[in-house]
Amino acid sequence: MRAWQVVRHGRPSHALELVEAEEPVPGPGQIVVKARASVLNYNEVDGCHGRYLTINPPLPYTLGMECVGEVVATGPGQEAWLGRQVTSSGFGAVGAHADLVLASAAMTFNIPPGLSDAEAAAFFYPFHLAHLGLHERGRLAAGETVLVHAAAGGVGSAAVQLAVAAGATVIATVGNEEKAEFARGLGAHHVINYRKRNFAEAVLEITDGRGVDVCFDGVGGEIMLQSLRCLARGGRHLVVGFASGIEAEEVPMVNGRMLCFGNFDIVGVILAYTPPEIAGKIAGASGMPVPRFNPPTTDIAQGVQDHLLSLLDAGRIRPIVGGEVPFSDLPQALEAMEQRQTMGRIVLGR
Repeated sequence: MRAWQVVRHGRPSHALELVEAEEPVPGPGQIVVKARASVLNYNEVDGCHGRYLTINPPLPYTLGMECVGEVVATGPGQEAWLGRQVTSSGFGAVGAHADLVLASAAMTFNIPPGLSDAEAAAFFYPFHLAHLGLHERGRLAAGETVLVHAAAGGVGSAAVQLAVAAGATVIATVGNEEKAEFARGLGAHHVINYRKRNFAEAVLEITDGRGVDVCFDGVGGEIMLQSLRCLARGGRHLVVGFASGIEAEEVPMVNGRMLCFGNFDIVGVILAYTPPEIAGKIAGASGMPVPRFNPPTTDIAQGVQDHLLSLLDAGRIRPIVGGEVPFSDLPQALEAMEQRQTMGRIVLGR
């Protein structure tokens, strides 16, 4: 089968090669998806450069976090998935940019009715991650104010829509006017071009000095520290990602004084659904890259999916396909993403 593999570290056009790879064989908790589409993620850019320590398998390995297609093989106990049309995550968050994808059954959902493959590809990860952040971890309530960074991106655009659907006032940050218009079209009440003015000062002006109740931050680094300047008392800063530079994932940034005087919460968010019986065993397992790993469990996943489908059916959210590119153009598409030239989700066809 064809697979895009990271064979050396560097920019995507240097790091990636399209190779013939062995077909995957599913084990416990696994399925194999015959992919019709996969999705670009910024973490894959970091993977090409070799700077994403959380997902850092030995070279060579097949890149790609998500796919859409038909389940053609299953591991023991997963036979009910066979033949179903699904959106799924590559096992270990790799392997999706291939014809056949070894995927995690716990991170697999039926394609929502009425969606094309590209729309389905743009639905699963952004909306689940945004939902986990805003609702399961951020406890967002109607009438609160939400600051969404990188609002024109795949996950940011989902967060804007979910916050609007929840009855929140949304302040979005973007990097140019085209993205500003895009964010307004999603329902953002206020849009700040962070290249033209300090977003924290603008947020304080908009909120009459009070600050925001929730900050949805998929950028991290210095943006996180600036965001704490405009977080309200009792506010929740959601650490969703590190698009400004994955290195920030390893840097201690918040001290006790900040927390005491700020009187706010720093809240971690991860999308890595795990069966409850397994999650308890791996939470404090030795060898993990963190002191403790507490992933959301599959019972939470189904509740999130049900709520998202109800919003989708009601027309209150929609997947944002920013572009569709041929399978052969993956390296160039990832480099466009690295240069901040994309909006929404970029889907890789087959």
